Amino acid sequence: MPAATTDRPRAGEPETLLTAANRIMECCPGYRVEIIGGVIVVGPLPDGRHARVLTRVMVPLLAAGLHGQATDVLQGIGLWLPGGPEDYAIPDLAIVDADLDEHLIENNCYDPAVFRLVLEVTSSNYNNDLRNKVVAYAEAKIPVYVIVDRRHGRVHVLTEPVSGGYDSHQVYAPGQTVTLPESIGAPVTLDVDGLIRAGRPRG
Repeated sequence: MPAATTDRPRAGEPETLLTAANRIMECCPGYRVEIIGGVIVVGPLPDGRHARVLTRVMVPLLAAGLHGQATDVLQGIGLWLPGGPEDYAIPDLAIVDADLDEHLIENNCYDPAVFRLVLEVTSSNYNNDLRNKVVAYAEAKIPVYVIVDRRHGRVHVLTEPVSGGYDSHQVYAPGQTVTLPESIGAPVTLDVDGLIRAGRPRG
């Protein structure tokens, strides 16, 4: 996500979280910098296995026609969060309404109302995806949150956002398939084994 213009605070004025986050992003190109629950979170550079999982997810989404008509399938798009005055996240992948451009809020981040699904592929900071973002995305009323948990070899599908989390939390293991809610715009099935294998070293 491109950083917004950041003005340095005047002498004696505290730096805002948003200004600090954008400064970190400028200093550390390629890293994902987010503000979740009023805390700046810096994610590691994604590796090739992370990218392979995203591609593996995108193939059935694109085949289902979810990109280019009523919806778009996008990577690394900013999502403005209601949990704090400057909170935002950058999900690895999102399905958004096609009129996304009309819903820009601030700092290249968009209104959560246009997000139909967000997906995260875990990295070394996997607890952020499995805990903090569950709360943040539920508060934003994101209807479907999918986590590809490379560390534990599972795929989580969370639906029905409520205060503090999601009312439905299904966990899928290799050998199972995931049928995503049709509210995303089309019927889509994901092969858990394929996603988990894509996230492991080739050998």
